[in-house]
Amino acid sequence: MRIPRIFIVQHLLFVFIICFVATGCGQTPSKQTPTALSSDSSELYAPDFTFSELSLPEVENYRNIVEEYYKKHLVATGFNGAILVAKNGEIVFEDYKGYINFKTKEPVTPVTPFHLASISKTFTGMTILKLWEQGRLSLDDDLLKYFPKLPYHGVTLKMLLSHRSGLPNYLNFMDSFWNKKQRATNLQVVDYMALHKPKIEYMPGRSYHYNNTNFMLLALVIEQITHQPYPQYMKDSVFIPLGLKNTYVFSSADTPNYVPTYIGNRPYPMDHLDCTYGDKNIYSTVRDLFLWDKALYQHTFVKAATLQLAFKPQSNEHRGLRNYGLAWHLYLGNGDTVVYHNGKWHGENNTFTRLVQQEATIIVLGNKQNANIFAAKNMRTIFNNSRDTTKFEE
Repeated sequence: MRIPRIFIVQHLLFVFIICFVATGCGQTPSKQTPTALSSDSSELYAPDFTFSELSLPEVENYRNIVEEYYKKHLVATGFNGAILVAKNGEIVFEDYKGYINFKTKEPVTPVTPFHLASISKTFTGMTILKLWEQGRLSLDDDLLKYFPKLPYHGVTLKMLLSHRSGLPNYLNFMDSFWNKKQRATNLQVVDYMALHKPKIEYMPGRSYHYNNTNFMLLALVIEQITHQPYPQYMKDSVFIPLGLKNTYVFSSADTPNYVPTYIGNRPYPMDHLDCTYGDKNIYSTVRDLFLWDKALYQHTFVKAATLQLAFKPQSNEHRGLRNYGLAWHLYLGNGDTVVYHNGKWHGENNTFTRLVQQEATIIVLGNKQNANIFAAKNMRTIFNNSRDTTKFEE
């Protein structure tokens, strides 16, 4: 008897289902493959550090001492800006003085962003280390991997981070030969270097020499790795995740909203180097920098081991207590570790000083030239019970 074809198909399908179920149920469960860490820099880690709690009398004592210093050394010398001092993750003093715009008399407030100038390097540098942590780049990567047209051999990303590249400083050669009626971008600076080949200042890796070119290039490395403009990537993957609501990168698109800084009562107008970023041009507030400081202590942006690498001295050929790590100035003396960065651009003077052992932070941002802002690091004696008045690098 001939069996209908449809019956055969149904029978085979039934046998297949039975075998599949039996086989599947009889398998030993395999280990689940761990989920890979997201390659998005916006991912933050759980805090692994807890600040020691201050008592109310301790807070009041610190507030009084800091306020006394502030009035004597800053307010009395014409300070215009914002100050925040923290201890053990808690604000012990903050104040806002003067105007952000002298023409409109707009006052400085807790949400007023200041141009951080070179404090911007801490964000650029730590973002590079975050991408390294995620395996998206190597600190030993050669500069020519990212900029093959440049004539500089033997320069690594680590040399850029530690200011050991020996590259020419674009603030110098662009100031000498660039058309000052045109505001240069990062890419235009690179094109200029490729075309005119300004000479290196010394052989790569030979010595430490602070140089804005290094971090201007690192901003472009971030763009190549992430395939996003530096201002957008920093906003989406650094500032917003960290809760820095009043922090942004100033670029050529923002020139209509430029607010000048001041030397005396004279406003400093925009110039041909005001639109490059990475080495400068991040704007922020003292409260946002306080959150940045806490993220570093609590290792939510980069891991503790990565931060330790950033704070490892890289300029040991110069004897002394002052040094430079990866994107940070260092002062190692009297059993203390001071990790800091200043900012200076036009009339802007800033300092961001972290007293690691004391869990204290001093943040001063000023848009009217005042050298006493750099000296505000002397407030560290309030927290470490010393009279050390060593002059730090600006």
